[in-house]
Amino acid sequence: MKEILWLGRGGQGAFTAAKLLGAAYTIDSDEKYALAFPSFGPERRGAPVRAFTKLDTKPISDRSQTEKADLIVILDDTLYTPRLSELLKDGGKIIINTKNNISGTVSFDAETTAASFRLPTVNTVMLGLVSGLSGIVSTDEAVSAINGYMPEKIRERNINALLKAAEEVSR
Repeated sequence: MKEILWLGRGGQGAFTAAKLLGAAYTIDSDEKYALAFPSFGPERRGAPVRAFTKLDTKPISDRSQTEKADLIVILDDTLYTPRLSELLKDGGKIIINTKNNISGTVSFDAETTAASFRLPTVNTVMLGLVSGLSGIVSTDEAVSAINGYMPEKIRERNINALLKAAEEVSR
């Protein structure tokens, strides 16, 4: 089973990205299963949020929070701490939206990419990074998920941001 932990703040779309990844993974196959869910309390916009995506080729019965992740995707670099590496499986990666180069992570300035497409959040940029770096889902599958789940008026900008991010990390 592949497990992805998404860290963001309320309103940044971490849970949306978790759902889109699950949808992309299952979009072309009845032999693939996904579960995406958030973890937050009664906080307000801007409070820390965790979201989880679990992906497998058999039905997923474990609905508990991820304890060891294949990927940790951080939408807001203020949520990063070096101790997060303790939550990674062997060979796991931390992907972080930051203007800084943080040792031991895949650091990417998702804010600039999102802004270039007039997007208020980096969630689909980060999904593009996951696609480009991990191969868990193809960009075509991620685009299909956006087409299936996002409102039409914002699809094109989100798709273009996703494709740009995936292209940049695939070089």
